[in-house]
Amino acid sequence: MQPKINIQNKKARFEYHLIDKYIAGIKLTGTEIKSIRESKASIVEAYCVFQDGEVFIRNMNIQSYANGSFNVHRPRGDRKLLLNRKEIDKIEKFLKDKGNALIPVRMFINEKGWAKIEIACAKGKKLHDKRQDLREKDDKRSMDRAMKSFK
Repeated sequence: MQPKINIQNKKARFEYHLIDKYIAGIKLTGTEIKSIRESKASIVEAYCVFQDGEVFIRNMNIQSYANGSFNVHRPRGDRKLLLNRKEIDKIEKFLKDKGNALIPVRMFINEKGWAKIEIACAKGKKLHDKRQDLREKDDKRSMDRAMKSFK
């Protein structure tokens, strides 16, 4: 049994309003899956682009595998996302509006051992929305502290 791999993009929920979520497979080559299984990947700076009827993820960092031979992968190369045609059409339609983005939210390995990525159609937040989220988070934290002191 392999340990659970759950690589998250925590900035995504703070920076964007997440609208639709999709689970996509990733087309990986060589030693990339071994690095992901060791949790040596980052999706914080990654974003998705649509080109030639396909969706690609850019700027996703997968560190090179330590035990790899001469055949190593590029750490920040473009990787194709595997989606259904209906999902790709929906995403293409969504991305035509200004201010919309397609961002990765989390990467995980499913029961079959395949690397999957959860992507979200998102709209950028304004500064006042971010401040409101911080205020709500702070209020929740202080309420939890108060409830803990009464127990």
